[in-house]
Amino acid sequence: KKITRYFFMKELKNWDNKNWLSSKSYINSFNSFLLKKKKLNKNSKILDIGCGRGGIFGSLSKKLKLNNKPIGVDPVPHKDVDKLIDFRNEDVFKFFKTNQNKFDLIMIKQTLHFFNKDKRKKLIKICKNNLKKNGVLIIFSLNTTNNEIPCFKLMKQKLKIGLERDSRMLKSACKLLKDYTIDKFMFKVSITKNKYVQMLRQKYISCLINLTNKQLNKGIKEINDTYSNEIIFRDILICIKYKH
Repeated sequence: KKITRYFFMKELKNWDNKNWLSSKSYINSFNSFLLKKKKLNKNSKILDIGCGRGGIFGSLSKKLKLNNKPIGVDPVPHKDVDKLIDFRNEDVFKFFKTNQNKFDLIMIKQTLHFFNKDKRKKLIKICKNNLKKNGVLIIFSLNTTNNEIPCFKLMKQKLKIGLERDSRMLKSACKLLKDYTIDKFMFKVSITKNKYVQMLRQKYISCLINLTNKQLNKGIKEINDTYSNEIIFRDILICIKYKH
């Protein structure tokens, strides 16, 4: 099980690769939401766990003219990482062993489900211990009910299983945090069917990782038959905020 989760994490290379999640409008909208959760200034220290290419905190660094480069930790060695972040291509627990900083904001965005129960517990505890006074830990996860992500039949089944697991995961995370608030971030996505099919081929979401080419091709045919040339839906994330 541990190997599978780590495999998923390493294989998920395209979640923020030239799609709405890396678009300027998404990043601007997301960062506006983030700054309502935690006021930051040029002296703030921020950490993104599972940062991908680092576009979100890179943009935030530019907006706030941060004196300290945001740190982004990710096990996938991307070549096209945002130059405004301090990218650490390593295991997050290894990072924390040598980390000397306390942070104003730590973000775990759509990453917590890659850790098993024990490691999630350990990670949350470490994050809490590495916050400054009034520092904030924010956990984002896919909305677990009424999710609008365009799916073919098998993808929907796999996603449903994953979201049920995520729901249990978030409940246990909330128990560990004790004092927390819950909100939702919503972004209206408009994407061409061709672009979305390309994302499916690149297995942009973890429920696609272990599908065979035959299963994926069958699913793409379903998408082509079901959706018009423009696909519109809301990308909804649950946001859990803990203040130190």
